Amino acid sequence: MSHTYPVILSGGSGTRLWPLSRAMYPKQFIRFFNGQASSFLGSALMRLPRDAGFERPILLCNNDHRFLVREEVERAGIDPRAIILEPIARNTAPAIAVAALLALKDDPEAILAVMPSDHVISDDARFAETIRKAAEVAATGKLVLFGITPTESHTGYGYIKRGASLPEFDGVAFGVDSFAEKPDRATAERYLSEGSYLWNSGIFALDAKTYLSEIERYEPTILDAARAALDGASEDLGFLRLDKAGFAIAPNISIDYAVMEKTTKAAILPIDVGWNDVGSWSSLWDIAPRDDKGNFIRGEAVLEDTEGCYVHSEKSIVSTIGVNDLVIVNTPDALLVADKSRAQDVSKVVQRLKQTNRKEQEQHLRNYRPWGYFETLNIGPRFQVKLLHVKPGGKLSMQMHHHRSEHWIVVQGTAQVVIGEKEQLVRENESVYIFATQWHRLENPGKVPVEIIEVQIGSYLGEDDILRTDDVYNRQPEETK
Repeated sequence: MSHTYPVILSGGSGTRLWPLSRAMYPKQFIRFFNGQASSFLGSALMRLPRDAGFERPILLCNNDHRFLVREEVERAGIDPRAIILEPIARNTAPAIAVAALLALKDDPEAILAVMPSDHVISDDARFAETIRKAAEVAATGKLVLFGITPTESHTGYGYIKRGASLPEFDGVAFGVDSFAEKPDRATAERYLSEGSYLWNSGIFALDAKTYLSEIERYEPTILDAARAALDGASEDLGFLRLDKAGFAIAPNISIDYAVMEKTTKAAILPIDVGWNDVGSWSSLWDIAPRDDKGNFIRGEAVLEDTEGCYVHSEKSIVSTIGVNDLVIVNTPDALLVADKSRAQDVSKVVQRLKQTNRKEQEQHLRNYRPWGYFETLNIGPRFQVKLLHVKPGGKLSMQMHHHRSEHWIVVQGTAQVVIGEKEQLVRENESVYIFATQWHRLENPGKVPVEIIEVQIGSYLGEDDILRTDDVYNRQPEETK
């Protein structure tokens, strides 16, 4: 009997839901709505539980997001089969090949249930049942895609034309006639009217052996790279770090282009589980709780004669008068105002930010670290003020700065501080000074978060003015700049 291994792909460049989503904090980690119980990744982790007959999940992510992924795993109470770190972005086909090789080590008949980490499924029970049906199809040597019945002439999705019903799975699974790229409006309307086209959900049920044999047939370099990367992998604080040189030889290619559009073993299974890929602000508005005028509001806002808008403010109050169908997202360091029908073009803004080396495309003012986070509160020519939030058990590296001194004021909790040869407990409303070139460390030994106001003073205040020793998180210097 084959077993089904959830494979969760947690990559993402954080472009389509900017400015909330950033390269260092993409949408799978964000809670967009008031009362949202878990992040998109947290929901994906709990979608195919062990008590429903599924195996422990395999997660793949990049190095920058590894501690965010582990925090979500711990919050969900999940014990994963592995958290695999991709050393370089190579798209979905190589990532799934690595997952297939790993699953086959446990089970020669392994089935992979591959899903992105940042989609919404509103009916988890029906989704799990559909995965079981798809696993039965995959166990016959098929590579199963999940298709969504179109509800509109959407131009942002790829389409798949459904073929004839598979005899042994009559009315459940079908052959694949053809794939279509994201169409223009007229073509999308034709697809909708014909009734034989489905949206490509990006979710798969794959017989692991069949997938690898098809990879070997069509893109053999991917299989060579996956084997080399896994053979040379190393354990690092509970993560499985793939060998970079081995993985780098793989082409950067999706599973659709590498295999699904070429293979004769593809099948498609239509699903109705309340799916949304949350690929734009307009699709997020589709699933958001809205008032009687179709407005979603999070944060402080006053809307007058306004309809069909998505308003999210983390900073100042937002006021609107006489506008319709806008997306307004106000964060401490960036403001987006867009026509909802142009929401797909947000990535163009992010590309322009990249071209001009603007940090707003990569990082929020709040920078997440494995020990917690720091947030920039104010900055001037020779000073900077930050909030440091150190979670229980969090421990910063031993470090030193050449160009700045620091003044730490504890505003919550009790910190354990090392400055030079001296170690001390610093309690709420107490403070310490660290002069330039003094080695120092901060740790939270307690049960509640420690919060510190840090005032930096000096001629250079960049994050790269730092020397580290004894980092318990095994980070490379470039990870903290």
